[in-house]
Amino acid sequence: MDWLIHPFIANDFMLQALLAGVLVSIACSVAGTFVILRGLSFIGDALSHGVLPGIAVAFLVGVPGILGAAVGAAFMIGGISLITTRSKLSSDTAIGLLFVGMLSLGVIIISHSSSFSGDLTRILFGEILGISTQSLILQLVATLVIIVITAICARPFLLLSFDPEQAQVAGFSSRLYHNIMLFIIALTVIVSFQTVGTLLVFGLLIAPAAAGALLARRIQIMMIWAVVFGILSMYIGLLLSYYFNLAAGASIILVTVLIFFIVFIIQNIRSRKFFSHRGKAHG
Repeated sequence: MDWLIHPFIANDFMLQALLAGVLVSIACSVAGTFVILRGLSFIGDALSHGVLPGIAVAFLVGVPGILGAAVGAAFMIGGISLITTRSKLSSDTAIGLLFVGMLSLGVIIISHSSSFSGDLTRILFGEILGISTQSLILQLVATLVIIVITAICARPFLLLSFDPEQAQVAGFSSRLYHNIMLFIIALTVIVSFQTVGTLLVFGLLIAPAAAGALLARRIQIMMIWAVVFGILSMYIGLLLSYYFNLAAGASIILVTVLIFFIVFIIQNIRSRKFFSHRGKAHG
């Protein structure tokens, strides 16, 4: 059993990666729960890819990529709000337009610069095995902010997820808490791209929370399951990357998707057995 813990004991970079992965898993699970419940998968995907031009420009001018990611996310959310409030277009249309526009802009910036040969992989797939102590502290602070905001806004978030009209009746501004929810999702994407990259952060937002939704009826239990699946994915993915020399970020996301399908299959088998037993009992 030594092989299960040896990589993390013998290598500081693996332990740092695991700690970063745990924090990312918690942040993504909390935000991902609302992404699933509110049907915000499209905007989660758009944000995770729409920050690309901001990160690219940040690398070009020599400032931290996280600042560029923050600017890109702010531009995305501001643009979506502007289009939906100043036109008759739906939010999905606004998200789609900005998604493809920002992604295309990012690709153009990268393709016209020769300085991205080493940075492109970091931007797209993260650098979890080279995460710095400073980035780890930043991830911890961001994760705590996400948890605190979610705890404070728990009741309006719950109402907004299941019945927006009831949230309004209860005295909560649907628009305000929707924007706070978008802020949480954006913050998660901004701080998590350093660990798993812009292409893979969406997988951590969706897969663990989706698996949790299959197992739980209460939002708190769903969130706990999502955290468990996220951390398990990080641990197994890092082990696979260490022993088989695989890309760490991609290995982690592949494990999260596999866990979802395992839960999905088990739940379907259990449901069939349940209905089969009920049919025999009635017969």
